[in-house]
Amino acid sequence: MKVTIYSDGSARGNPDGPGGYGTVIQYIDGKGVLHEKELSAGYDKTTNNRMELMGAIMGLEALNRPCEVDLYSDSKYVISAFNENWISGWLKKNWKKSDGKQVKNVELWKRLLDAVNKHNVTWHWVKGHDGHPENERCDTLATTAADQEPGALLHDDGGALR
Repeated sequence: MKVTIYSDGSARGNPDGPGGYGTVIQYIDGKGVLHEKELSAGYDKTTNNRMELMGAIMGLEALNRPCEVDLYSDSKYVISAFNENWISGWLKKNWKKSDGKQVKNVELWKRLLDAVNKHNVTWHWVKGHDGHPENERCDTLATTAADQEPGALLHDDGGALR
């Protein structure tokens, strides 16, 4: 099954302000009918990078069987980690970067890798805020989620968000 995922993340007052992710999942069935699902959630204190990761994670985790996935994001942080093989270097160095410092958000990277390993994913970078319809929709979902009333936001304790 061929699936397209678009994802985005947002944080207000990055770091440690409210944030959210937005994800749009699309596939065309055997009859040529487009199916679409939108996902989003807001968190109380988080970072933009954590929300960018969550957008990709939630899109992949929503798939209930192995798929051919084209994943689009405006996050060079997420896309470059795969397309420039940062991940393989981090794994070889036990989650350390080339400068010897610990990779941030390791628990989310591990969760993303678990989700990726169930699928054949091709990573695509799109320029943010450039009129790409699905990226703009994901941005709206993410910012709307981030802007919820504080009591409606989930808590990001720096662990593996659920």
